[in-house]
Amino acid sequence: MSWDFETDRTFQQKLDWAEGFVREEIEPLDLVWPHDNYKPLDDEHRKIVDPLKQKVREQQLWACHLEPALGGQGYGQVKLALLNEILGRSTWAPVIFGTQAPDTGNAEILAHFGTEEQKRAYLRPLLDGEIFSCYSMTEPQGGADVSGFGTTAVRDGDEWVISGRKFFSSNARYATFCIVMAYTDREAGPHGGMSMFLVPTDTPGLTIERNLALIHEPAEEGSEGYLHYDDVRVPATALLGEEGKAFEVAQVRLGGGRVHHAMRTVGLAQRALDMMCERALSRTTRGRLLAERETVQAYVAESYAQLTQFRLFVLQTAWKIEKTQDYAQCRKDISAIKFLTPKVLHDIVQRAIQVHGALGVTQDTPLAKMWVTAPVMGLVDGPTEVHLRQVARQVLKEYRPTEGMWPTDHIPSKIGAARTKLGVA
Repeated sequence: MSWDFETDRTFQQKLDWAEGFVREEIEPLDLVWPHDNYKPLDDEHRKIVDPLKQKVREQQLWACHLEPALGGQGYGQVKLALLNEILGRSTWAPVIFGTQAPDTGNAEILAHFGTEEQKRAYLRPLLDGEIFSCYSMTEPQGGADVSGFGTTAVRDGDEWVISGRKFFSSNARYATFCIVMAYTDREAGPHGGMSMFLVPTDTPGLTIERNLALIHEPAEEGSEGYLHYDDVRVPATALLGEEGKAFEVAQVRLGGGRVHHAMRTVGLAQRALDMMCERALSRTTRGRLLAERETVQAYVAESYAQLTQFRLFVLQTAWKIEKTQDYAQCRKDISAIKFLTPKVLHDIVQRAIQVHGALGVTQDTPLAKMWVTAPVMGLVDGPTEVHLRQVARQVLKEYRPTEGMWPTDHIPSKIGAARTKLGVA
């Protein structure tokens, strides 16, 4: 039996380098350019960002989620999880390491399902960090409920004609292309009648009606697109994967993406815990350190335990994915860590804010932005409620109802058999 909680020494050295690099070289970008991480690089940004990306490449840590033939390292889910824990500290870090959402998931889709022509046109520049992409799935009338989707793609000779509206299409404002989910056969239902398409954002008929800002962003910096596909014509070669197989395509990006989100949240929550502990040891009330107050001690202990449990759960889920190479087999745990992510972040950041007092609710610390990130994490890649239902269904499948009136562990019903087994009166 093998049971090991140690990280390979060589990889740990890379993680140590990454941690120092993120703190010393990348976090300053978060302060100077807090809203620019998904924008195309201008000359001012490029002269600073490109050398940082090159240092990551020299350490062989660029786009580690992809196979070496595609410019990555082919790291399994466990190594990716450990790296994402470090990258979660910083807004810019995923971009500098070539692992930013939604581009990582879209790159995985292209790597798995793209034709050679599609890879040449979109995957290579995406991996080089020269372009950004958009995942256009959610719709305004149904949210993430695919049964309510109305966007269609109709074959017309050598073209597909896409019509409909999409909501919360992340980064559409700066993207070169969108990956769009649409019905190609309504009668087959959502799981057999939806397909994926590659649509360049400059295609006639594709309009960004609004760019919505997240709750921690200024309105003018919004990039969550409300898109209108008005008879958008793309060639037949724009089909991504097989017709009617959109859910198989989506699973490739969503399963791994949820692990990445969760592990980045571990890193962000750890930063909040670090801030809490530093504050507790630095400030006094009525002549005593905050760290000596029982309530603050409880905050620290609860946060440490909650974060440690969550971290181990995420790593175990990553290990299961790596072991089985099958996201479907790991669906229960993937959904579980997904609905835990916003709660863990909220709880720990909320305690850190309390320990910081009035300072904690100002813009003078990162805590306010961390706190409002929690509800965002409760919605991206599927709302919490959907994942709660998914986990419950998977857990209940492992059980059977009793045949009689009483539960299996009904003591009066079992005591006679127990006496017989033990040979006592």
